[in-house]
Amino acid sequence: MENTRVVITGLGTVNALAWNVADFAAALLAGRCGIGPVTLFDTSGQTTHTGAEIKDYPGAGLCFRRFKTKRMSRADLLALDAALQALTDAGLFPLPDEVRRDLGLSIGGGAGGLLEAEEFFRRFLADGEKLTARRRRFSKLAPAYSWSTADHLASLFDLKGPRTTFMTACSSGGTALGWARDLIRSGQAAVLLAGGTEPLCRMTFTAFNALRAVDPDYCKPFDRRRRGLSLGEGAAFMVMESLEHAQQRGARIQAEFLGYGLSADAYHMTAPDPAGDGAARAMRAALSDAGLEPEQVDYINAHGTGTPANDVTETKAIKTVFGPWAFRIPVSSTKSMIGHCLGAAGALEALASILALEHGFLPPTIHLEEPDPECDLDYVADGARKADLGIVLSNSFAFGGNNTTIILGRGPEH
Repeated sequence: MENTRVVITGLGTVNALAWNVADFAAALLAGRCGIGPVTLFDTSGQTTHTGAEIKDYPGAGLCFRRFKTKRMSRADLLALDAALQALTDAGLFPLPDEVRRDLGLSIGGGAGGLLEAEEFFRRFLADGEKLTARRRRFSKLAPAYSWSTADHLASLFDLKGPRTTFMTACSSGGTALGWARDLIRSGQAAVLLAGGTEPLCRMTFTAFNALRAVDPDYCKPFDRRRRGLSLGEGAAFMVMESLEHAQQRGARIQAEFLGYGLSADAYHMTAPDPAGDGAARAMRAALSDAGLEPEQVDYINAHGTGTPANDVTETKAIKTVFGPWAFRIPVSSTKSMIGHCLGAAGALEALASILALEHGFLPPTIHLEEPDPECDLDYVADGARKADLGIVLSNSFAFGGNNTTIILGRGPEH
């Protein structure tokens, strides 16, 4: 089973740029910015008032009428939307019984239902400590757990396969995809619904402001003027299955999951190892897992947060792994458009990488106008470019030094 090829046959996303995959591809190609004023909660007193918020999101709208969504958080609804898109795109909705019995879930997350829990607590404090019957009912609608998303999706779709939730901060979504690949290869599941979901919430927003890790305006990855990241929210899911299973059911293959690598910096709770050793080891592990040489990689979707420390560290790590070839590989940060979506970031950026493979273009790093002398690679700063891509590498480097690198390729039908 170790030689089993794992492919991706369905995609779905909701983010600040788009509520579906086709519009997301068009927005990436156009280099649009999804970062703007945050309206979900009061940001007065903070360093920044901007983020990549999904504006006017209908939540439990028409497309969810068949589901019971009353007790679902914003994170759950975003996941449900993206998961439903992915299953439909893969030709698996409504789910056949023979697939439902063996379909697993692998989800990356972070804040979960904190936005709703914060709102409940705000109302509780505003009304005093007297808890009325109405407020007791409301308290049941204040989920605060990241793993509730997996429980909701499994219940709504009646999924019988293995499921788990990863919470490794910014690498959660990428790690969830890697674990999904492992489950398929080991024969524990025939099909996996894998991805990540993350909402904006007060606690996360305040914490990053307290760390002084945010840009007052919008993030500028690899730019000399960069001052920090821009937080974002969203969800991305994909249907993963073995090549044999996909071919047997006549599925359209959109990409192949070639490999992934994990490492730990063991350096600092929030700062990356300045030498980039952990990041380099994750990339090397992914290349080894995929059986590839560095020169075979056509594009790198960088972690690219726009913080002073991360961008220099990631650049060093890329040079360490790729040597002289590093200067010939285009690198870009899609966080410049969709913000840093934390637990969902790895999944969203993997999806963006698949769209780059499928549609033949390099997503740009927008806002990059004055390159940092220490960031001297090709960061695709001049807008999206046409490119014939065969293999892409996507990095996710998290707080605590949790590093994940995944490698994707065009499917065998290309």
